[in-house]
Amino acid sequence: MTNCTQLWVDRSDIRQTLQVTAELPALAEGEVLVAIDKFGLTANNVSYAVTGDSIGYWKFYPAKDNWGVVPVWGCASVIQSNCADIPEGERLWGYLPMASHAVLTPGNVHADYFVDIAEHRRELPPIYNQFRRTQAEPEFLQKMEIERCLLFPLFMTSYLIYDYLIDNSFFGAEQVVIGSVSSKTGFGLAQMLHNDQSVSQSVIGLTSSGNFDFVKSLGCCDQIVLYNNEQQVNAAVPTAYVDMSGDKRLTTSLHQHVRDNMVESCMVGASHWQDGGKVGELPGVRPRFFFAPGQIEKRNKEWGAGVAMAKAMAASADVATRVADDISVEWIDSVASLAEQWARLLDNQISPSTGLMVAL
Repeated sequence: MTNCTQLWVDRSDIRQTLQVTAELPALAEGEVLVAIDKFGLTANNVSYAVTGDSIGYWKFYPAKDNWGVVPVWGCASVIQSNCADIPEGERLWGYLPMASHAVLTPGNVHADYFVDIAEHRRELPPIYNQFRRTQAEPEFLQKMEIERCLLFPLFMTSYLIYDYLIDNSFFGAEQVVIGSVSSKTGFGLAQMLHNDQSVSQSVIGLTSSGNFDFVKSLGCCDQIVLYNNEQQVNAAVPTAYVDMSGDKRLTTSLHQHVRDNMVESCMVGASHWQDGGKVGELPGVRPRFFFAPGQIEKRNKEWGAGVAMAKAMAASADVATRVADDISVEWIDSVASLAEQWARLLDNQISPSTGLMVAL
């Protein structure tokens, strides 16, 4: 019997990890066993862990006791199948566990995707239950596996925020301020706004001194402001704030500076997760959490099922191609190394120009 290796994370203290090796269970009727040969590790995964209980990310791949398995975006091959519709050798991309293998239950099978219909996943957001059957997709996408694992999930979120802002006419804002713009979701959003000639709003990126040069090299911000210098943001014009950092101090500082001109404030990520917490009452609009599946659901009703995701995929491919030379990939090949890099990621020790890929 094949063994599966996993990295579990303590749900109460995400710095604590446990390396687990176990025999895979025998497949039930309708199930498939996949070997996960690559997945990306980014600040997005930190956000999944930080909000694992409140949003439900721990529920996708349950572990024992107070342990959880952080979901990742990765590629896998079907190595054993008890599902008539999904043959062995099928290539997949989707929301997988931080592990070497996984058991999936395909349903609602289409030529280019299926949905995992396992009982424990049925109440979870549909977008995370869909697995792409990549051999049915365009050849250029099949050649972008690393980008799809590392960048697409982040840039697809960037697109959905971009679409959310446009959908709401930027809430009347004349400038968009992006917290932690060096994060991949952050600079992905900045790139999409910058590249859209119909967008007149200024794009202002907030970052650390250590990441200033990287952000400047991307050329997607009209202004770059260092942390603790938020007073340099123009407080006299309506402002939309998109927070990738989860930093309570930063959100509070910006709201108190811009005050009633803060017309939108949406929280997306938690790259500064240690500095998070409730912000309380602030001047301007009340900060709210941006939930990407909600924007997808809205657009599915308006545009038709799958259109928003197709647009997000195309936008992600475009930005991934533009920044390919700015990102260097670093590979992780063991669970022990994965645990080490997870700790580094939590401490914000990964350069924004580095992309972590895992092959257990």
